[in-house]
Amino acid sequence: MRAVNRALVFSWVLQLTACLILLRTLFWKFSGDEVCVWIFAQLDAEPWGRYCAATMELITVLLLLIPRTVAFGAFFASSLTAGAIVSHLVRLGIFVRNDQGYLFFSALAVFVCSLLVLWIRRGELGITNDA
Repeated sequence: MRAVNRALVFSWVLQLTACLILLRTLFWKFSGDEVCVWIFAQLDAEPWGRYCAATMELITVLLLLIPRTVAFGAFFASSLTAGAIVSHLVRLGIFVRNDQGYLFFSALAVFVCSLLVLWIRRGELGITNDA
């Protein structure tokens, strides 16, 4: 019982970490931050891609905060940030407009947090270690 409680507490720490990062970046996207506009222009997806990404991030945050949907939120978070990581590696670069890699490493942090949450809560998706 104690191990389950620790795992759930760790899951919530990871979920909240991912949520805080996603909330910050979705605010920048919705507010039309200069760097976000530049990024989505480089991806030929400005402004619709920026608004779509921000909306998906908002939905993901909500899913991560609702106990019954945490595993799905973690799946969405890992998918969204995988796309961001690939965009950085293929098109944008790790360092975007002198940000010292902040956006890339933030995406990487959400990706790792969400994968760990998925692992902890894999049973909620019907994924087990049973042979």
